[in-house]
Order: sequence, then C-alpha cells, then structure tokens
Amino acid sequence: MNIDIPHHLSDEELEAQLKSLARGEQEATARLISHLAEFDARRLYLGAGFSSLFTYCCEVLHLSEPAAYNRIDVARTVRKLPDILRMLGEGSLSLATVRLLAPHLTDDNHQELLAAAAGRSKREVEQMLAGLFPRPDVPTLIRKLPAAPSLPTPPVPSEAAAIVAVSSLPVASPSPPPLPVQTSRPVLKPLAADRYEIRFTATADTREKLRLAQDLLRHAVPNGDVAQVIDRALTALLKDLARKKIGATDRPRTSRGTAPGSRDVAANVRRMAWSRDDGRCSFVSKSGRRCNARAFIEFDHVEPYGVGGEGTVENIRLLCRAHNAFESERFYGRGRPSSANSSREEFAPPPVPLPP
Repeated sequence: MNIDIPHHLSDEELEAQLKSLARGEQEATARLISHLAEFDARRLYLGAGFSSLFTYCCEVLHLSEPAAYNRIDVARTVRKLPDILRMLGEGSLSLATVRLLAPHLTDDNHQELLAAAAGRSKREVEQMLAGLFPRPDVPTLIRKLPAAPSLPTPPVPSEAAAIVAVSSLPVASPSPPPLPVQTSRPVLKPLAADRYEIRFTATADTREKLRLAQDLLRHAVPNGDVAQVIDRALTALLKDLARKKIGATDRPRTSRGTAPGSRDVAANVRRMAWSRDDGRCSFVSKSGRRCNARAFIEFDHVEPYGVGGEGTVENIRLLCRAHNAFESERFYGRGRPSSANSSREEFAPPPVPLPP
C-alpha cells in the first residue's frame, strides 16, 4: 500500500478528510475492541499457540506492548459494560478515559459516570474522578541519590544508595509477561549489543546483603563490581533452582524411573524431558506455531494420568500453565482443574491477570 502526504488537497478538503479519517479510526478502534473482547472470551489465543492474549496481540496483531495492554484492558471492561463500545465509536470516550473509569464503574453508577466523562479529556476525567473518589495524601519522600560522576568510573556502591545501577551485565531479553498488572517497572535498557543498564529499588536488607556479598568476594572481585556480584548470585540461584525444580545434578544416581501408577515424575525423567523440550512450553498449534513460554512451566502427561498415563520420558512434556489447563479442558471438558493431568505445580503462582 502506497500512502503519500496529501499535498494536493486544499485546506478545506484536507480538514474534511482529516475529520473523516479520525471518525473512521474511532469506529475501527471500537470494532477492534469488540472483536478482541470476544476473542478473549473464547480464549482462541491458546489454540493458536500462545499462552496469553497479550503475547498474541504483540506477535500476531503486531501491536506494541503498551497498545496491546491498553486494548485488552478496555476489551475486558467492555465485556461487562457493552455500552462503552458505542461511545468509543462515537469518539465521546477514548481508550485512556475508559481505563481511568474502569476501576470505579459499577452496575449502579456506570451510566452516570460514563455520561459525565463523555467528551472530556484525560486530564479532565482525572480531575473528575479525584473529586468523586478522593485518595489520601501521599507521604513525603526524601531520597538521597549518589551524585553523577564527572568522568566514567567503575560502578561503586554508595553508602546510602537505594537504587542499584548495572551497566555491564549481559542478560537475556525477557519474554513478555501474560499481561501483568501495570506498575512502575524497573529500568532495563540496552546500552550496547552485550551490555544493559539495570536499575531497581532495593530495601535496606537487600543493600546489606549486596555489601556482604561484595566483601566476601573481594578475593575474586577486588573492586566489588556490582555487575559481577549479581552475575555470580544469579548463576548460583539458577543452579539451585535447576536442582530443586528438575533434579539437575552433576552426579545423577541410577534411577528405576517413575513407579507404575505414581503421579510423581522421577528426577531422571524430569531432567530428560526438560533437556528435550529446552525448558520451554512444547505446545504446538494446528498451524505449527510452538508456544515456547518459559514462565510457569509444568510437567504434563501426554496421555493423561487420569486414564492411566505413566510418568515416562515419552509421556512427559513441558507445558506452560495456560496450555496445561487448555489441554486438560480439551480432554476432560471445561471445569476440571489442570492439576488433573499435571504431575505437580512446579513453579510460583501465576501473575495477577486483568479482571475477567
């Protein structure tokens, strides 16, 4: 599609077409939200090979992460209050104002609030909500930060620093979360091909642990480089997690495998399944798209345990929690918990989703 800047239009034509295009965009956005709401309700992203609607929107619909988050949030609000679609199509409400209103909308007040917000800007809606739903004053915050050095120097921890900045620690690009609740995010941005800036707020206890680790590592890291200390800490943490989660060990003992009829999966089976599936969800959609999620991975029986499936290497696969539940529902029907087919809950609870 070739789109050129419309230099040839007169002023009146340009303004008229601009208004027409804006109205068309508003209607298109409302239609997108309506389809997204139904797509989410049917959970069709699971069958397409994605563990979350958020990932589907980013990778298939090519929405940016903020755009995907905003539209999913609004779509889930629209499922409860469909009248919002009309107002979005008319342009009397925007995605931003709907998201501001959403936490306050109830069956009793939604008509009044939506009417009051119609045609208002984001700032005006914020002011309106502050008057209707006042919040307590925020506490006074005094924070001491280290002065910016005049010349580049190796990172040295400040005595009073509450923020840890790392500029030389290579890290893997994080997979998109399955639509977590938006909060202020820690800074993680690339500085070069193999260097990242990582910045987060730490408690006093965490700072003290970091200082102690620096002191204990002076023989290996004489300058106390924070990046090297954190890299060593993460290496040790990952090794410990691998031992606990998948039975990883440098000296595996001879195992007889999983006992017949047992739901538990033997350590050697977990290790082999983990290695075979590369520690990622092995679900593959009809189109051939593999999920590959690394978060909330569980060991799943290909032939369900409930119908006699054994914990063998051939019958154990890795699935993310969403696809484990999806496969369980496809076999048993909706309403049956995914644990009916899962060997165990391997990892932490899932992130808090947006309201259904």
